[in-house]
Amino acid sequence: MAFAFWQSLLKPKMPAPGDISIQEVSQSVNFQLPDLYEAGIAELQQGLEKGQFASVDLVKAYLARIEEVNLKGPALHAVIETNPQALSQAAALDAERKVKGSRSPLHGIPLVLKDNIATLHEEGMSTTAGIISAARLGSEVADDAPVAAKLREAGAIFIAKTNMSEWANFRGKVPNGFSGRGGQTLISLLSERRCVWIQFWKWVIRATSLESSPQWDLPLVQEDTAGPMCRSVADAALLLSFIAGKDESDEATKDQPEVPDYMKALDKNALMGKTLGVPRNLIKENTCVEEEFNKALDTLRSLGANIVDPADFPMLKNLRHQNIERLVLTVEFKVGVNNYISGLRKHPVNINSLADVIKFNNENKEKELPEPYHTDQSQFYKSEDSKEDEQYYEAIKKDYELGRAEGIDATLKKFKLDGIILPSKSQFNLVPLGFVSDTFEPTPNPPTPLHTESPGMPFGLCFMGTAYSEYQLIGFAYAFEQATQVRLNGRKAFAEAIPKTQLKDVMSNLSSWLLTSIHVFHGCGYAGFLKRDSTNIASVVLRREAQTGCGTKRV
Repeated sequence: MAFAFWQSLLKPKMPAPGDISIQEVSQSVNFQLPDLYEAGIAELQQGLEKGQFASVDLVKAYLARIEEVNLKGPALHAVIETNPQALSQAAALDAERKVKGSRSPLHGIPLVLKDNIATLHEEGMSTTAGIISAARLGSEVADDAPVAAKLREAGAIFIAKTNMSEWANFRGKVPNGFSGRGGQTLISLLSERRCVWIQFWKWVIRATSLESSPQWDLPLVQEDTAGPMCRSVADAALLLSFIAGKDESDEATKDQPEVPDYMKALDKNALMGKTLGVPRNLIKENTCVEEEFNKALDTLRSLGANIVDPADFPMLKNLRHQNIERLVLTVEFKVGVNNYISGLRKHPVNINSLADVIKFNNENKEKELPEPYHTDQSQFYKSEDSKEDEQYYEAIKKDYELGRAEGIDATLKKFKLDGIILPSKSQFNLVPLGFVSDTFEPTPNPPTPLHTESPGMPFGLCFMGTAYSEYQLIGFAYAFEQATQVRLNGRKAFAEAIPKTQLKDVMSNLSSWLLTSIHVFHGCGYAGFLKRDSTNIASVVLRREAQTGCGTKRV
């Protein structure tokens, strides 16, 4: 593959004997290394396939970028732990690529996982959901979560675990993005105001159900599901294609149909002739967000979509006032945590249940419950006091009915919709839509301890549909993304929060790679080939065809 690449570059530019210049040869073998701030999976995989760089180089570069901004500089606290075996795993995958070829489009691609998705303990990273007790007291999972196992099988490299809202913010009223183990994650888009981390700068999929058993992921409720967070719809679709599927140990996935190739959903014309509804009775965003949303409706129309506005949820009062979902989550959290702990290969010392977690937090308040903003465990207490009784089982049934038959499905049916759209800073299946106006007053003000909304914060367009309609929704999102390119044309992180390390900084002797090894043969024909030496440094070597008496110049 690498040989063919270089041959294709050189052959069309073959000069007549004696015609070649140093500059022409340099240009003929030159290429642009991907910018790691923007590079997507396809671009990285293309570079790997062509031999422009190796997975080891990618891992070195991304680990260096994490080092620059995570605890140093702007101290974003976005990553909770890095993988000590990432480089050796990358080297093994590079070697496998040479011998067997690529496993998949994810072969040798670095990924990060949220700290509530289980990964092999032997790898060197913990799975803690941000909890100090799990890391400090020796919690060990028995295996990869199904989601992690499928990604690993495809050749992905887990270089780190991300920080998260501890217990997915189900402990009590605590600022988003805070965990006892990882500290407070901050947004990278704003330098003047310290704002709580939000995830909506990227494309996010919350799928119907994935191969992600509650045995392996924290927190542990049947309603929850894993999903990809990526810089583009294409990257998210690719990851979803690998992680979606049935899990025999998880009832929630038993009805899942055959998983399609979500990459085939990436159609710029996917919105043509489709009907989308706007549930105005669900939109509670500030004025500038709603203004941008209304502009997006015109964009959707220009892409061929029919817009029904309003298309309000018919049973919204029931959805809001019965609080059914909270009851279900409260009970299932306790059951899930207790089952998760019992399934660990090694328990944290003296922690065998949710009650023990509560006790540990109370005994370690300086780390887990720091004053004045992180002391609340009210949801923990409610869950600990809950029971799997008749009221709970009735709530499960009603929750399902309200969410599907009387909620999304009822709205789709009533207005004959293909999908539902709304603006949001807190939903899923988002495409970047815009940024909060610079004149917006930060809230709360003064911060407690951070602003949750502030000028410049991003928000997205949410696409919703019936169960297992991800393929169609991905198509809608891709069409909108390609037409608007809000993320690429919008704000970048503030300068201090943009890591400086690029591939060229970690690839040894790069100048030798591009220039020093080039031999220019005057008066001779030449052919090109690519090789890697013992230090894994790519060298371009130009050799003359069998002719004698040729002058040789080394640059």
